[in-house]
Amino acid sequence: MPITTADFDYVRTQLRQRSAIVLEPGKEYLVESRIGALARSLGMDSVSSLVRELRRRKPGLMEKFVEAMTTSETSFFRDVRPFDTLRTEIVPQLIERRGPTRTLDIWSAACSSGQEPYTIAMTLREHFPELTAWTIRILATDLSTEILAQAKEGSYSQIEVNRGLPSKLVGKYFERHGTRWVVSDELRKQVDYRPMNLVAAWPEMRPLDIVFIRNVLSSFDVDTNRQILDNVKRVLRPDGFLLLGAAETTLGVHDGFERLPFERSGVFRPLS
Repeated sequence: MPITTADFDYVRTQLRQRSAIVLEPGKEYLVESRIGALARSLGMDSVSSLVRELRRRKPGLMEKFVEAMTTSETSFFRDVRPFDTLRTEIVPQLIERRGPTRTLDIWSAACSSGQEPYTIAMTLREHFPELTAWTIRILATDLSTEILAQAKEGSYSQIEVNRGLPSKLVGKYFERHGTRWVVSDELRKQVDYRPMNLVAAWPEMRPLDIVFIRNVLSSFDVDTNRQILDNVKRVLRPDGFLLLGAAETTLGVHDGFERLPFERSGVFRPLS
């Protein structure tokens, strides 16, 4: 049974209040898909049953609902171009600039099930052997504690591994466990996973050299994006790099960044 207008209005209001994600009319199918799966997993017979329990404020259910609605699609080497630019432009520049400290701090925001931070770690290992003597810190955050647990585990299906991951990297950085492929301990230790809500107060963060916050801003309204970019500018080093999704921009949202002329890579740097 399709979600009712009243139920859709209720869940979109709750989602916006708790995560700032804006669900426009016409996205009923997304709600039906996401919370329909949640309802089935909880033994409920319909979306309306789950919404009814949300309205009754069943303990813990609202958190599960928000997590179900905010988990995003991802894959290894998603969109390819940003990781090419990371390899050919960004990291070489930072190696030159950070030579005295030999330290790089990288953040993968809204990391979902971990493919992006593991892709970053593999890119650094494959192309920059000199960095083995450096301190490389990769922070990965997401609103969903459930999806972060999956990311920490680093266990992926054959389908997930097939999406964007070259076979030579599978053999080098993954181990076969039954029907699953598990990230090597060595690679997993490079990533620090922490829960974080981008639209809540940000915790203290060390100055960052690279921020990946891709395919996230498109979920929010302009005011929320401006707030997020304000915070990014605060934690990003003046000569650092911000990577957004291919369809995202700071133009018309925040005047504290400029786009760099790297083809279709969505790379920005802060303006002084």
